[in-house]
Order: sequence, then C-alpha cells, then structure tokens
Amino acid sequence: MKQSIDLTTAPINQALLLFALPTLGSSILQSANGSIDTIWIGQLLGEYALAATTNGNLVMFLLTAFVFGFGMASTILIGQAFGRRDIETARTIAGTTVGTFVPLSIVVAVIGWLLAPPKVLALLGTPETIEPLARAFLQVTFLAMPAILMQTILMMALRGSGDAVTPPLIFMGMAVLLDIVLNPPFFILGWGPLPALGIAGSALATAVANYISLAAMLYYIYHRDLPLRLRGRELWLLVPDRKLLKLIFVKGLPMGIQMIVVSSSMLTMMRLVNREGVDTTAAFGATQQLWTYVQMPAMALGAAVSAMAAQNIGAGKWDRVSSITRIGTIYAVLMTGALVGLLLVADRQALQIFLGAESPAIAIGQHIGQIATWGGSSRSA
Repeated sequence: MKQSIDLTTAPINQALLLFALPTLGSSILQSANGSIDTIWIGQLLGEYALAATTNGNLVMFLLTAFVFGFGMASTILIGQAFGRRDIETARTIAGTTVGTFVPLSIVVAVIGWLLAPPKVLALLGTPETIEPLARAFLQVTFLAMPAILMQTILMMALRGSGDAVTPPLIFMGMAVLLDIVLNPPFFILGWGPLPALGIAGSALATAVANYISLAAMLYYIYHRDLPLRLRGRELWLLVPDRKLLKLIFVKGLPMGIQMIVVSSSMLTMMRLVNREGVDTTAAFGATQQLWTYVQMPAMALGAAVSAMAAQNIGAGKWDRVSSITRIGTIYAVLMTGALVGLLLVADRQALQIFLGAESPAIAIGQHIGQIATWGGSSRSA
C-alpha cells in the first residue's frame, strides 16, 4: 500500500502537521470514550458515581501508559524499517509486539477481574461511600483492557508504517459512536429486557464498543492487505523473536517507566484527593478530563515527530531530524497555549458538561483548574 505522505522527502512543516492532525483526531476520539462515560455518569448518576469512576480510570491510565512506551518503541522500529523499505523486518517487529501483548493483556484482564479492585482501591484510599461503585466500575473495565491495549498497539504499528489517518479516525470514531449509543439507554438505565446496570453498565458499554472496533480494525487490515498484515506462514511471526523483543524492551522501557512515574504520581495525588471528600474527588475527575484535551496537541505532535524522525533515520537523512524536532516543539507550544487560554476563560462552562449546572463540585473544580492547568500544560509542551 502506497503511503499518502512520504515522510522522508515531503516538506517538514506540511508533512508534520498533516501527519499529526489525524493522530490528534485519534487521541480526541480515544479520550472522548472516557469523557462520554464521565458525562453520562455525572449527569445521570451524580457526584458519588463520578468520583468512583475517577478512581477506576486512573488505574486504567496507568496500565495503558505502560503499554504506550513499548508501542512507541515499535512505532520507531517499524518506521526505521519502512524508511529502509524493509517490509519483512517491519512485519517481524509487528508480529513480535502483538504476540507479546495479546497474552499479556488477557492475563491483566483476568487478574484485574479476580483480584485487583479491592487491593487497588484500598491503596488509593478510596472512601467507603464510593468503594462499591468504584469496585464495580473497575472490575468490568478490566475486561475491556485487551481490546483497548491491542487497538493502541495496532494503531501505533500502523502509524510507524505511515498510515496515521484511517485506523484512528474510523475505528476510534466507531468505538465512540457505539459508546454513545449503548451507554444510557441500554446499559446504564436499562432498556426492554436489559436490566439497569448503573455504573457497571457504563464500563460494559465501553468494553463492547472497543471489542467491536478492534474486530473492524483487523478486518480492515486484512481486507486492504496492508503491509503489516500476517498470512499463512507469516503467522509464525506472532511467536516473539527474542532479539527483537529485547530491543523493543530496551527502547520502550525508559518511555514506559517515564509514563509510569507520571501515572504513579497521579495515584499518590488521588489518595490525597480522596481524603477531601466525594465532591473534591468528582471535581478532580472532571478537571482531569479537561487536562487530557489540553495535553493532546503536544502528545500527538510527539508521536508524529517520533514516527517521522524514525523513517528519516532509517533512510539516513539525519539533516532532517533536528528540523523535525524543532518544528514539532513550536507547534506544540502554540497549540497548547491556545487551549490553556480558552480553558481558563470558560472553565465553569466546561466543568458543567461533566458535573451539572448546580453541582457543588464546580467551584472546587474551578479552583483546581486555576492552580494546576498551567503546570500541566508546561509539562506537555
């Protein structure tokens, strides 16, 4: 399949922006999944349920962040292979990555369903008033992890091959649309023969939506016969290659650890926030949703810079790599700064989306946002 943009020859300004925008779109869609859950829960079930999801979502972010580091390593290695026009090596890298993380994600789901929620929630200092809700949400959400993690891995692998448009925008959009349709009428409130599942129903809707989206993505990869697809004897490439796996871990572990350190600091913060009561926890959860969108441009540009630089390194065009990094940084600062300004001006209106117009948590959320937004944006930029 021919790439729409040749990342080794196209003008850097144009190519980086065109490559980053679909990635930004996919990030928005991916986060919209969680935001939609938060909106429905906050509006339909109230602050107690929203506080419960805040605790659960943070645990899920920790797991996804760890996998993100190894996904980025695969993106870089696949990009370098494509830069050398070495499709076989790219397929081997993709096979090793998928073959490693499919069983790992299943193990995480099983352990999470059976053992993790009570211990994790106790570690977070989750208030007793919301612990049953948080446990129900977290337990069902663990069942969605294989689909969520595999979609992340596949999208990053395709991004390394130069396809940053179709998988993110179509399949994440599909997951979001399904989540919107399934959440309130079918699973949260119940419909027809379906019982009202409340907060667990929101997590179940997310799981169903992501498994359907993953199946559609796999169909697309094979129906379009994309370069990274594996057929026949190539399926043996799903058996991890030890040398490649070691290389992926060597490159991915620092990025994964970095994400875990950030996530772990958030876990510590969550424990402190939980001490302040349910309204503060709900406010913190709403502001977290807003911060996610503020940081997205920098994260999308970072992923685009990594993929673009990898292909240029693979092609031996080192002179372009520093320019790619410089231009990406400028774009990130400008976009993030604009979003921070907008959020500071319209913070109350933004918080009402998640909390409702009369929620006592809104004033707390405004206070949190005014203190923390600039710090969060400077880290992402």
